[in-house]
Amino acid sequence: MCIAVPGKIISASPPTAADGISRIGTIDFQGSRVNASLVLTPEARPGDWVLVHAGFAIQLIDEKDALETWEYLSMCNTATDEDLEQQPQRSGGKDGQSQDQSEG
Repeated sequence: MCIAVPGKIISASPPTAADGISRIGTIDFQGSRVNASLVLTPEARPGDWVLVHAGFAIQLIDEKDALETWEYLSMCNTATDEDLEQQPQRSGGKDGQSQDQSEG
């Protein structure tokens, strides 16, 4: 499974002369800063929130949605081994569908 993570653009380079749209932005992910391509979001500016996947800002999003996503990611990060052990085990059934192993 792949996930795009929200980040806030801190700075952005000017477009390159070669194609006029390729830019690199410095994106802040809750204190970690990473460079990402802004070629797919040419309208993005410093201060904007974007979803970043595989080194590319793929979509502009609003701050409310970005912070809500970080809240969910934080909740996932705090799951304990005990929390995970309480989840039913799943495996593929004979028809390829998942089946709950705790069921008889």
